[in-house]
Amino acid sequence: VERLVDRVNNSTLLEDRRDACRALKAMSRTYRVEVGAQGMDTLKQVLELDRADNETINYALDTLNNVMSPTQFEEEENNPRVPMNIGEQFTEMFIKDHHNIQLVLDLLDEYDFRVRLSAVQLLTSLLTNRPKDIQEIILVKPMGVSKMMDLLGDTREVIRNETLLLLIKLTKANANIQKIVAFENAFDRLFEIVSTEGYSDGGIIVEDCLLLMLNLLKNNSSNINFFKEGSYIQKMLPMFNTPDEVEEAGWSPQKVSNVHCMLLIVRTLVSPSNSAQIISSCQKIMKTVGLLDALCNILMSSGVPADILTETINTVGETVRGEVTNQEFLGNVMAPSNPPRPAIVVLLMSMVNEKQPFSLRCAVLYCFQCYLYHNEMSQGNLVQTLLPSSSDMSSLTSGQLLCGGLFSSDVLSNWFSAVALMHGLIDNPMQKEQLLRVLLATNIGSSPVSLLHQCTLLLQQTTKLKSKRAKGIFESLDTVLLVYDHLIYQPVTSAAKEYDISAQMDISEHENQTTPPNFVTQRSNKRDERDYRNDDLRAFKEEMFNRISSLIVPQQEELKKIYPTLMEIKSTNASIENAMAALSAQNEDLKKKINQLETRVMRDNEYIIILEEKIEDLQRGTRKSNFEIKNVPKVQHESKDNLVQMVVTLSQAVNSIIDAKDITDIYRVQNKRSNTKNSTIVVELNSTLVKTEFIKKTKDFNRNSKEKICAKHLGFKTGEYTPIYVSEQLTTKGARLFYLARDLAKSRDYKFCWTSYGKVYVRKDDAAPTIIIKSESQVNNLMQQE
Repeated sequence: VERLVDRVNNSTLLEDRRDACRALKAMSRTYRVEVGAQGMDTLKQVLELDRADNETINYALDTLNNVMSPTQFEEEENNPRVPMNIGEQFTEMFIKDHHNIQLVLDLLDEYDFRVRLSAVQLLTSLLTNRPKDIQEIILVKPMGVSKMMDLLGDTREVIRNETLLLLIKLTKANANIQKIVAFENAFDRLFEIVSTEGYSDGGIIVEDCLLLMLNLLKNNSSNINFFKEGSYIQKMLPMFNTPDEVEEAGWSPQKVSNVHCMLLIVRTLVSPSNSAQIISSCQKIMKTVGLLDALCNILMSSGVPADILTETINTVGETVRGEVTNQEFLGNVMAPSNPPRPAIVVLLMSMVNEKQPFSLRCAVLYCFQCYLYHNEMSQGNLVQTLLPSSSDMSSLTSGQLLCGGLFSSDVLSNWFSAVALMHGLIDNPMQKEQLLRVLLATNIGSSPVSLLHQCTLLLQQTTKLKSKRAKGIFESLDTVLLVYDHLIYQPVTSAAKEYDISAQMDISEHENQTTPPNFVTQRSNKRDERDYRNDDLRAFKEEMFNRISSLIVPQQEELKKIYPTLMEIKSTNASIENAMAALSAQNEDLKKKINQLETRVMRDNEYIIILEEKIEDLQRGTRKSNFEIKNVPKVQHESKDNLVQMVVTLSQAVNSIIDAKDITDIYRVQNKRSNTKNSTIVVELNSTLVKTEFIKKTKDFNRNSKEKICAKHLGFKTGEYTPIYVSEQLTTKGARLFYLARDLAKSRDYKFCWTSYGKVYVRKDDAAPTIIIKSESQVNNLMQQE
C-alpha cells in the first residue's frame, strides 16, 4: 500500500498514477485500514489535481467509498483488526476539511457515467455515517442541493435511482434542506417518476419516491402548504385505484409497500400535530377530489391485506377527524354486504370480534373516535340507537354492538367498547343525560338494571378470576369508570322527567343472534326522580364498600408473601447503585486521563512539527551546494571520472567553469524503473556560490541560445537529441511543493515560479510581492483565491 501511495504522489506520468489508483481500489476492500490511513490524503489530491482524467477520478472515488463504507465487506469478516465503525472513523477524518465535500459535489457535474455514479454513492456513504455533519456542510455549499436535484432528470436510471437513495438520507430530519428540495420542483419530478413506473403497481423505485415525499412533508408545515397549494393532492388519487383483477390475483409485497407509503403521506397531511387550518383545508380537498371516496372503496374491498386495511382505517379516521362534511360522508358509506350495512357498523363488528388482529381493532377504535370528534350529531345518533324507537329495529346498530362488547367475556372487547362509548359522551351533556336513564337486562325475565350497576357487577367478577385475567379486567374497566364519571356527575334536567327509558338486552342470547331483537321497553311505574337517584347511589355505595372490604384481606396476605422478594429487590438495587457510583467515579478518572493524554498528544504534535521543520532545514543545509542533472544517458562501464568529465564539459559549454577539484562528490541516482536508460546525476560542490553561478548560467544559456542544453553539451557524440535539465537538489517535501507550485502557476497565471536554496517561491507579476511556499495547505488556499 505504501508503495502504491508513493507512486500516486510522485509519478509524473498519468498512466502510472492511474494504475496505482486502480491497484488501491482493488486492495481497499481487504486492507481498508491501511489504504485509508496511508492513502486518504493522496486520494483527495487526485480528486483535485487529476480532474481531466475520468478513469483515475473514478478509481479514487471508488476507493474512498470502500474505505468509508458503513457496511463490513466479506473480505474483512475474519480480520479482528478492523473495527466495526471503521467507515465512520474515516468519514470523520474526511470531512474535517469541508473543501473535500465541495470536491465531491463538483464531480456531480461530470457527465461521465462512472464518475457521477461513484460520486453519488460516496455522498450516500458519508450521509449514512455522519448525517447531521454532512447536512450542515452541504447546506452552506452553493448549489449543493441543486446539483443533486438535477440528477433526478438523468436519463440513466441507475444514477437516478441512486440519487433517490441519496436524497432520502439527505432530507431526513432537516427542515431547511427539505424546503430547498421541495422548491427545486421535487414533487413534480417525483410524481413524474411514479407515473412512469406504474403508480402502486410499480417497483421499489415508486417506494423510494414516496419515502422521499414523506421526508419532505413530515413535520414541515411550509412544505405541506406548498404541496396543498400546488394541487399535488389530486395526483395521489391514481395510487389508490384497485382494479377488480387485482383483488382476484392478490397484492404483491411491493404493491403493499407502495400503498402503505402513500397512506403515510396522506396521514402526514392531516396529522393532528399539524395546525387546524392546514388539517381542515387538506381534508376538504381530499373530499372534493375523491380521495376520501377512494380510501373508503379500499376499506370496503375484499382481498385487501391486513396491514393495508389497518393503515387505511387509520387514514380514513384522520381524514374525517373534526370535519363534519367528511364525517357525514363516512356515516353514509354502505358496506357491500347482504343485507347492506353502514360501514361504521361493519367496522365496529370487527372491533368487538376477539378473533380479529389487535392492531386492526385499535385502528377501528381510533377511526370511530375520529368519526365522533367534535360532532354532536354523530354522538346523538350513537346514543339514539339505545333509546326506544318506533322504526324497524331488525338491523344491527352501533349502540347495540358497543353494549354487547361492553359485557362480553373478552377483556379487550370490554375496553374497546368502553372507550368508544365514552367518546360518544365527551363535551355533550345532553347525551350524558340520555344514556344515564337507559336500563339493561342481562337475562330474560329479570328486572332491568342501570348501565352503571351492570358495570359494577363486572368489577365484582374480578375476584373470581386468576391474577393476570383480573388485572386485565381492572385495566379495561378502569376506562368504563371514566364513562361513569361522565354519567354520575351529570345533573338531570327537568326535561328528563317527561319519560323514563329502559332497554332490556339479553347478552347471552345476543351472541347467538344475527339480528338482535328490540331490547327497548317503556317502564310503566314512575318514581320521584330524587328517590330514584338516591336509592341507586346508596345501593351502589353499600355494595362497593362490602366488595372493597372483602378484597383488602387477600391483598394483605399477598403483600406478606411478596414482602421478602421486595426486600431482596431493594437490596439488589442498593448494590447496583453502589456499583454505578463506583463506575461513575472510574469514568471520571478515565475522563481526566483522556484529557491529559489529549493535551500531551497536542504538545507532542506541536513538537513533532517543530522537529520536522528542523529536519527540513538541516536537509536543505546539507544540499545547499548540490544540484541535479536530470535525464543523463548512461555510459557502459561508467565511473565517477566519467561523471566528473560530463560536469566539466557542461560548465565549459555554459561559460561557468567548474574544475574537478570543486566537486566533492558525484553519483548517479537509481531509477525505480529498471528499464529506464536515462537517470539523474547529483553533484555536490564545495561552494554554494559556484553552484548558484552555475545554475544561473544554465538558465541564461537556455534563455538566449536557440539550442537548449542537451546530451552533446555533456560530451556525448550521438545524433539523437536528448534534453538535459539542471536544477537544485530539493528535499522530498521541497520537490512536492515545487510540483504543486508549478501547477498553481499554470492554473492561476502566476508569472514566476522558482527555487532558491531549497525553498520554493512564486510571484503573480513583476509588481506583486514574492510568496514563499511552505505547505500544501497554503497552495490550496492560493488555488481558491480569485
